[in-house]
Amino acid sequence: MTGIQALERAAPTKPLRPGCPERREHEYIRHGTLSLIATCNVATGQVLVPALGPTRTEADFAAHIAQVIDTDPEASWLFLADNLNTHQSEALVRLVAARCGLPDDLGVKSQVGILRSMPTRAAFLSDPAHRIHFLYTSRHTSWLNQIELWFSILVRRVLKRGNFAPTAALVQGRGNRRRVRVHESGLCGST
Repeated sequence: MTGIQALERAAPTKPLRPGCPERREHEYIRHGTLSLIATCNVATGQVLVPALGPTRTEADFAAHIAQVIDTDPEASWLFLADNLNTHQSEALVRLVAARCGLPDDLGVKSQVGILRSMPTRAAFLSDPAHRIHFLYTSRHTSWLNQIELWFSILVRRVLKRGNFAPTAALVQGRGNRRRVRVHESGLCGST
């Protein structure tokens, strides 16, 4: 899960000329952000159900995980995630419990049971006995997560030199030589 800013350069980019590199304006006008949520299947390199949306809430992340699980509902799933609070949310615990057929008695958020705190929710979500479980990276090791590498490649190759006036231009790819459609970047980890 990452945020993408719709930035419009304050002045036009001056093209490359013999003996002179391309000159890009460093000042910009910010037109808002979109949240990109995606999952990488590390066995195949395929990016699964990428989604662009206006928010990155626990409901958005849980809905994304539900869509990923729906691609193969009976499979066992292991998700690698960082320690962002939305990756250890009440909505995610309830989703995993429902999809794994576990009891509904999960407690009350911030009070008792599995939902009591982020550490108790993380322990539940990372239980390997569940068909769907999470593995959380240590602090400062998000670079181990293949989807984070893919996000980095997407930013460097497509977004960094782009010029996007409204956030809709991010989705449609206007204002850039290459279309900014998430699935065009192909495989996570591709260079």
